[in-house]
Amino acid sequence: MQVLAGPILRRMTTKRLTFWLMTTESISLSLHLEQEDGGRVDISHEKMTAFQTELKAGDHLYIQLLDIPLDECLPTEQVIHYDLRINDLDWRHWSEDLVYPGHSMPFFVLQPNITHLIHGSCRKPHHPSSDGLLRVDELLANSPTKDWPSLLMMSGDQIYTDDVAAPMLWAIHQLIPSLGLPDEKLPCVEITSTRELHNEPSYYYARENLLPNNEVNRGMLAKVFGGVRKPVFTSDSAHNHLISLAEVLAMYALVWSPKGWDILLNQKGWAMPKGLTQHQETDFLKQQRILDHFIKGLPKVRRAMAHLPVAMIFDDHDITDDWNLTADWEQTAYNHPFSARIIGNALLGYFICQGWGNGPEKFSSLILDGAQSALNAPGSSEHDEFLCTLLRFSEWHYTWPTTPPLVVLDTRTQRWRSEKNLEKPSGLMDWESLTDLQQQLKGLDAVILVSPAPIFGVKIIEAIQRLFTWFGKPLMVDAENWMAHRGSAHTLMSMFRHQKTPQHFVILSGDVHYSFVYDIQLRGNRRGPDLWQITSSGIKNEFPRRLLDTFDRSNRWLYSPRSPLNWFTRRRSMKVIPHKPETASRGERLLNAAGVSLVTFHPDGSPKSVLQMCSDGRDIGFVLSEKDATWE
Repeated sequence: MQVLAGPILRRMTTKRLTFWLMTTESISLSLHLEQEDGGRVDISHEKMTAFQTELKAGDHLYIQLLDIPLDECLPTEQVIHYDLRINDLDWRHWSEDLVYPGHSMPFFVLQPNITHLIHGSCRKPHHPSSDGLLRVDELLANSPTKDWPSLLMMSGDQIYTDDVAAPMLWAIHQLIPSLGLPDEKLPCVEITSTRELHNEPSYYYARENLLPNNEVNRGMLAKVFGGVRKPVFTSDSAHNHLISLAEVLAMYALVWSPKGWDILLNQKGWAMPKGLTQHQETDFLKQQRILDHFIKGLPKVRRAMAHLPVAMIFDDHDITDDWNLTADWEQTAYNHPFSARIIGNALLGYFICQGWGNGPEKFSSLILDGAQSALNAPGSSEHDEFLCTLLRFSEWHYTWPTTPPLVVLDTRTQRWRSEKNLEKPSGLMDWESLTDLQQQLKGLDAVILVSPAPIFGVKIIEAIQRLFTWFGKPLMVDAENWMAHRGSAHTLMSMFRHQKTPQHFVILSGDVHYSFVYDIQLRGNRRGPDLWQITSSGIKNEFPRRLLDTFDRSNRWLYSPRSPLNWFTRRRSMKVIPHKPETASRGERLLNAAGVSLVTFHPDGSPKSVLQMCSDGRDIGFVLSEKDATWE
């Protein structure tokens, strides 16, 4: 028996515990908790069956979710060791490197009053930077447990289905038969099943060639896999885009745990697909070296996620680049059975590997039965019917009962579509969902709001996005900002100005592959709430360095407090005060450094400090710069 990935702590409260893991066989579980104050909780195999949900994805792949209600509240702010026994075997038998030195078992600390948290986004395994999640493990290993953060918030792009390194795709294809994942029939392409897709090396670096080249699909062919910057699959790096459900599930196993790699590399070692060009071979070897470094860090990544509660939400790359960016994109993508299948497979992978643990009660037995039917027969009518159900699902957002509450937004599936032009960017949330959000926030003193895309972004980049949108090319510049759609922007700002809105909004975001901190003060007939935009991106990704320097410098020049351009483009009556990185030498406001952000809070829910823990070992704080404040 192998625990292929996990255990990952998901939503953890004093009255309910949630664990997620992947195993290579059907398992029975028991749980024993030992509290620091001497208290004990024992849940036997017999009792655990009522709290365990197991989905079978292959002969040797099972996804497990444990959603465990407790009879009595667990204590907060103290170590609680847990012995999760699998088939009567403790952690030493299935993950010998899971435990921190000085402890006999893995453990967690419940911190519902948030004084610290970690957040980040955008973890691309083959990016040359080091893995920012290693800094999370380092912090846990070297900090007293009383100083541990409450949770890790992963705010999008936990995997990249649309930008996959060729050696990662090779590893996925080697793992699939080891896990006994079933064949999947594919619609409307030159190959009819995934058996050929997974075994034919000619489809490396060339997945854009899979659509049938006939009159009906010729236009579609031009739009697919990064060929032309239009819908569908608009990533420039999509030539190894994941397609099958098996590929998606195998990738999740390979990004969160070393066990899948152990199976592969101990059996075979690396091998290169045949038929690659010399350029592709060079690229393959370069990415292989980066992945070797990534794999070495996975035991520590796994250990951190087994000790710290992890909240997750999707962004576009978890599914595909520019997912639902415009109504035209949606019509093109969902009206073609092949692209709809690819998107649906990625969303099904997100559901069972990420979304499920955020709020298990949101997913009824009917949905879970549909998921099992799809997993049983990929490519069947049951599979496609369930993907349609999943694409219509509207409960991906969630709230965790912390203080302040952690309110996580779905900015991908509840879009406010443009009524004037289908090619214009859709709003990130529609009127109904924003109205529901406002009702949820009424009466709160403070809130931690998670928006995968920043609500308040860099003005020059948003201006460039508006310009390209005006020319009818929003997909060329990923026009993914809240202010790109007038309706959603107006509704959002009205919500912030509502008299019963929280006084402190801390907005956590990612997406953009650089980090920044803004203090935003709203002005009007009455003093608005205080808002902080804290953006940390990426965990293992960065923006092109010279280009970001150009944007940063141009933004400071063109939109400085004394700039006429800034005066004439003011539109929201708010004061934006940047917090500069401590390492800024020329007034930079944007930090281009892979890693994660450690946010510390005052008792009233306002942020006390923001520290970017860079994957290269640096710790960089952000310093308030009142003199650079601008009115917008």
